[in-house]
Amino acid sequence: MDPNTEGVMLLLLGIFLGALPVLAWHASERQLRGRKPPEEPAADVVPPGVATVLNVLRSSALVVDAEDRVVQASAPAYSLGLVRDGELRNDELAALVAKVRRDGEIRQVDLDIHRTGQQPVHVNARVAALSSRLVLVLTEDRTRERRVDAIRRDFVANVSHELKTPVGALTLLAEAVREAADDPEAVQRFAARMQTEAVRLNRLVQQIIELSRLQGDEALERPAMVPVDRVVERSIDFNEIEATAKGIEVVYDGRRGLSALGNPDQVSLAVSNLVANAIAYSPEGSRVVVSALQQELMVDITVTDEGIGIPRAELDRIFERFYRVDPARHRSTGGTGLGLSIVKHVAATHGGEVKVWSEPGKGSSFTLRLPRHTATPAPAPGPAPDRASAVPTPVPSVKESS
Repeated sequence: MDPNTEGVMLLLLGIFLGALPVLAWHASERQLRGRKPPEEPAADVVPPGVATVLNVLRSSALVVDAEDRVVQASAPAYSLGLVRDGELRNDELAALVAKVRRDGEIRQVDLDIHRTGQQPVHVNARVAALSSRLVLVLTEDRTRERRVDAIRRDFVANVSHELKTPVGALTLLAEAVREAADDPEAVQRFAARMQTEAVRLNRLVQQIIELSRLQGDEALERPAMVPVDRVVERSIDFNEIEATAKGIEVVYDGRRGLSALGNPDQVSLAVSNLVANAIAYSPEGSRVVVSALQQELMVDITVTDEGIGIPRAELDRIFERFYRVDPARHRSTGGTGLGLSIVKHVAATHGGEVKVWSEPGKGSSFTLRLPRHTATPAPAPGPAPDRASAVPTPVPSVKESS
């Protein structure tokens, strides 16, 4: 080959090899400009149907994504304060969510949620993975169940304590009677005290049985017509011996012929307990007034006494089982601390309520409100029955409960 020609070819080859990287760069640029920009990672999306299910659940529900953002939450979750500004605001739940996201294992825990200005809420939380990025948190409010369990435990403890007192007294008195067998007067004295303790024990057992029947607070299945006059008269007669012993006059003052809707035996039990309570805490020679008043939809049965009264701070607790305003007096009054609790349960089972007005040193007024039996026409005005005319003139008015 001619040396000149070979030189030209080598020159052309060098130019080509030098231009090749430039051509490759331009081709790469054109290819990149022709492509679509890379898409951002898709946000975590709650699977179809899950949001609908969460909204109909009674328990609080929320879904947390991989960045610990709450992407779905039900209304109860907000009301409990679990979610705020799109974030899970409970540290214990947040730590549980992190563990579930790490290993996928379902976990549950009991928590006490404290809210400003409100009582703590006890919840059972269950945490499970919905996907590799989403975690589901379900919380069930167990506050009422815990309170019921606490009341049940307290009830058992109180029953044991209350039963122990009269049983122990009977045991000691029986030993005293045996040791005083040669002393007739001592035997009679101890026997009288034994009888008193036996009556107290019988009353306590009976009220425990009655309370156990009512503690469900379930509505009556077949309510019947309850004649208020008959119920009140039975309650007064039942407590006549105790009233006579203290010289207390029990008067029925109110509209006659009224009818309530409910269970006659339960209503009679509640009114009898109110009358017994009024007699027990009234001074000798005082007066207890039982009145009846018809409202638009309700019938009010009110028992008013002139007793020791109840401090305002105690009014919210007097319906608790075994609670006594003055524990030092319960031995002398023979009270069990269950009477007002029974009244409250009777009111609840009848769809009514019990209200109280009281002032220390002036007396108390308890009102049992029951649904009115509307099938019975209102009684025509007329003279009161003979029983009413036999009692002293009624008081002009009865203290209204607040």
